[in-house]
Amino acid sequence: MELMEILKAVLFGIVEGITEWLPISSTGHMILLNEFVKLDVSEAFFRMFEVVIQLGAILAVVVVFWHKIWPFGRKNNQAPLAGRGPLSFVKMDIIHLWIKIIIACIPAAVIGLAFNDTFEAMFYNYETVAIALIVFGIAFIIIENKHKGRRSRVQSVAQISYQMCLMIGIFQLIAAIFPGTSRSGATIVGALLIGVSRVAAAEFTFYLAIPVMFGASLLKILQFGFDFTATEAVILLTGMAVAFVVSIIVIKFLMNYIKKHDFKVFGWYRIVLGILVLVFFAAKAMF
Repeated sequence: MELMEILKAVLFGIVEGITEWLPISSTGHMILLNEFVKLDVSEAFFRMFEVVIQLGAILAVVVVFWHKIWPFGRKNNQAPLAGRGPLSFVKMDIIHLWIKIIIACIPAAVIGLAFNDTFEAMFYNYETVAIALIVFGIAFIIIENKHKGRRSRVQSVAQISYQMCLMIGIFQLIAAIFPGTSRSGATIVGALLIGVSRVAAAEFTFYLAIPVMFGASLLKILQFGFDFTATEAVILLTGMAVAFVVSIIVIKFLMNYIKKHDFKVFGWYRIVLGILVLVFFAAKAMF
């Protein structure tokens, strides 16, 4: 029985690693997966598990982009705080990046933390997830058609202004309120709308995930407590480890993919998935 639960955790880790970074909603996929592959755990543990498993995905971002997010060291230091001494090891361009990340996280951090339980009670259902999948799928298609052949004003993360960061953060808040929107999907749509290129939008979205998902995971662990059974601990660690490995592969794939392709394929996928979610649960209610 325990081996079967570990295999299920592996499957959840694979789904998390794929869907967390592609703009297709990890929540929508987790809801469907849980309908067919249920972990033999308590409801409280599963609610914690489906959030904390994201820590594995976050570590993948840290590993892949370490050289772009670690603000200390002399190697490739293009903007040192001082010419010599300890401050010469500070990379001011990366410090500015983290200021932008913090600014973009403010809306979700303030409103999301204050009303998290309310949002979950009101919107954590298959109807909301399906509608969000479809609406943002349509948004991807419309925006990509509108921008076809145009050169984006902002070609790199460094060119994203503080005002733009706040606007992207508001879109991230939409994802915090409405499950199924997809955090990466919402922030990418927001970035594209204000003139950020696909590559810069995706990269900045990965950075935003670090404090947001780490904070959400920490909150869930504290709410659940640390009273894990041995089986629960193995399930959680297995899911996180698999999500980490899969996330590294998916992040590298997406960054290469969008250099030559747009996001419309993900838009169509979201629409189809949203319709399937509605049909599945409608049929389940009937039979």
